Amino acid sequence: MRDGVEIPLGPPKQRAVLAVLLLQEGRPISYDGLVEALWGGAPPVHVRNLVQKYVSGLRRALGDGAELAWTGSGYRLTGVQADDLRRRRELVAEALTARDAGELHRATELAGRAEELWRGEFAEGLHAPYLAAERLRWAEKRLTVLEARLAGRIELGHSFEYVHELVRLVAAHPLRERLSELLMLALYRAGRPADALTAYEAVRQRLAEAMGTDPGPGLRSLHARVLRQDPAPAPGDATGVAVGGAVEVGVGVGVGVGVSVE
Repeated sequence: MRDGVEIPLGPPKQRAVLAVLLLQEGRPISYDGLVEALWGGAPPVHVRNLVQKYVSGLRRALGDGAELAWTGSGYRLTGVQADDLRRRRELVAEALTARDAGELHRATELAGRAEELWRGEFAEGLHAPYLAAERLRWAEKRLTVLEARLAGRIELGHSFEYVHELVRLVAAHPLRERLSELLMLALYRAGRPADALTAYEAVRQRLAEAMGTDPGPGLRSLHARVLRQDPAPAPGDATGVAVGGAVEVGVGVGVGVGVSVE
């Protein structure tokens, strides 16, 4: 954006160049590195001309507020930032401060706001090997933020309200143990220990059939507590991972590509 107006950034491959450069966060990327990021091991015949064309197009689109320069070792983009990355980092810093001050309500609310900054799939519609890998990486980070938000809500006593959301998430990610653990915990805290044990048996069977493995220590520990009818643990106790720590790990860039020129 420039002065509140969206900047036309050109064709998809040119926007992919911008996404790759933005993810360097001001560090130069070599010509070979940029080509590899965009086309992998099979670049087109006239790849050098294409790179020069896209770089020139971005310089025109971004205008005087940004600098896309060749440093001698690579292309470096400055004066432009991915707004989602900046804002998400701010929210995480605030969430961690709130957590350290014992303000769990505020920390959970800030984690939820960080989660909301994801709009659609990462770098949606842009095709490049580097961006495909980043898309998977940020999908994982998005789930981590989501898990942190849900863990906070459960710790604040809202277990019953989030059972249905966790059932849906477990169905979408059946082998993700942390989601199954949170579902078990929400059920147990909601006074449904038998359902919590059923959820454990379901994930145990899925892991055995798909991967030939047993549940990890977090799930096993929670299962043992439910069997003993121990007091329900806090969401981070079963795995030893604090809620705030999960928030910190889970935050990252959300290039769509929406940028602001400073």
